[in-house]
Amino acid sequence: MLLSPPPIIFSITFSLPPPPQLLSLFPPFLCPSLSQVIKCKAAIAWEANKPLCIEEVEVAPPQAHEVRIQIIATALCHSDAHILHPKFTEAFFPVILGHEGAGIVESVGPGVTNCKPGGKVIPLYMPQCKKCKFCLSPLTNFCAKLSQFKDPIIQQEVMEDKTSRFTCKGKPVYHFLGTSTFSQYTVVSDTNLAKIDDDANLERVCLLGCGFSTGYGAAINTAKVTPGSTCAIFGLGGVGLSALIGCKVAGASRIIAVDINSEKFAKAKALGATDCLNPRDLQKPVQEVIIEMTGGGVDFALDCAGGSEAMKAALDCTTVGWGSCTLIGVAIGDTGLTISPIEILMGRTINGTLFGGCRGRDSIPKLVTDYKNKKFNLDALVTHTLPFDKINEAFDLMHQGKR
Repeated sequence: MLLSPPPIIFSITFSLPPPPQLLSLFPPFLCPSLSQVIKCKAAIAWEANKPLCIEEVEVAPPQAHEVRIQIIATALCHSDAHILHPKFTEAFFPVILGHEGAGIVESVGPGVTNCKPGGKVIPLYMPQCKKCKFCLSPLTNFCAKLSQFKDPIIQQEVMEDKTSRFTCKGKPVYHFLGTSTFSQYTVVSDTNLAKIDDDANLERVCLLGCGFSTGYGAAINTAKVTPGSTCAIFGLGGVGLSALIGCKVAGASRIIAVDINSEKFAKAKALGATDCLNPRDLQKPVQEVIIEMTGGGVDFALDCAGGSEAMKAALDCTTVGWGSCTLIGVAIGDTGLTISPIEILMGRTINGTLFGGCRGRDSIPKLVTDYKNKKFNLDALVTHTLPFDKINEAFDLMHQGKR
């Protein structure tokens, strides 16, 4: 069985130096450029299937209910790479990618009340307006600002007034997921950021912007893994390892980790995996092996790989009666999941999750506190720390599986 790379994954953290015109004895939020255009560096994708270009961009001041953020650290995710894939035809170019970042508020527009200049924040691709029927419901982490899109993962390419805050070489540049963290400065809606503690380590908590929250939340919020249960995790990228951490924190007694790269097993075991399986080394389908190992199947399976074959294996390896399968992502060009109704009638359930069921503005600050209190360790999820100008090298490392 071939497990495709996770559609949402992170590992490589970039530290972004402040732009030259803001280097001074004063912190950025005290500089005299608060209501002016800021010139800084950003990594622009001009077209599909091409390396990103480090360019000087102009970042306009925030408008009503918008916040301009100095990005201090950002992480790389497979969703960023998907936009560049030649088979992905719905992307807008040129665009500034990136959606796993953390930074400091530089300035705010009229009407912003949830943060102040100088405060630390994490931009969110999942907005939380706290007013719509979705935000007011305990059943979902969706928000009407996002649910209006047919495919929310590729939308939010401009601000609410349908214009961009980025300009390069006299041309507007699209936003990505409402965040665009591959820039020294970005502008986001005030519904798209979480205010966090001032002593938070931005080079670690940037991972909460997507990958960790997605995997960990899938186990805790969506699957609701129970103490003493058995779990199987398909795919050991950043999301898969985060799901593994979630299962461990939830008290699972047995966690079976599945990946086609056996080099990932040492880290998986260090994080709590009790068993590791490489489907390429087995004489029978991995789901059959898991069923035999567990006497009928696991209580919870989480697919963090994204391909239909892995999804099917994850569903098949759950026990009849109450087995729960949670799907976290979808691979580009995948044909979809085909199942027999009898599999569901036998008591299994399939869950889908986006951002791990986390309500960004409420959940992320709590996760930051949990990290500070050592409830989980984010250090294990960072494999490389590179300067911003090495961003294309980071993409290469990710594609090589060295993440």
